[in-house]
Amino acid sequence: MPPIVRNSIIPIGKGFGAINLFGILFVKPDMRLTPELINHERIHTAQMRELLYVPFYIIYVLEWICRLVQCRGNSQKAYYMISFEREAYAHGADLDYLKSRPHFAQWRKHPQKIHSNK
Repeated sequence: MPPIVRNSIIPIGKGFGAINLFGILFVKPDMRLTPELINHERIHTAQMRELLYVPFYIIYVLEWICRLVQCRGNSQKAYYMISFEREAYAHGADLDYLKSRPHFAQWRKHPQKIHSNK
């Protein structure tokens, strides 16, 4: 289980209930933490570790910008197309996924998940 910090400051913005920063999960006070959400964030922590943390964030932001252009400014669609998010959403419900996750799995093919309410 990652360290969890409940607070009303981080993450910034209305549409975000949780954010993983360097393996620490910052969560809004009213956010419900499910095993799937925690696993999603644990997948991000595995991605961060293998990329030595700072490069993870650089690649994440650069990919989001590229996806934003690709999605013609649709930030929500661009977010779901980021390779790190595709892996975490595809395997978040598989609570045993990290036991067999291959290195650099974010750049492998994952099943596409539909996110209609996000």
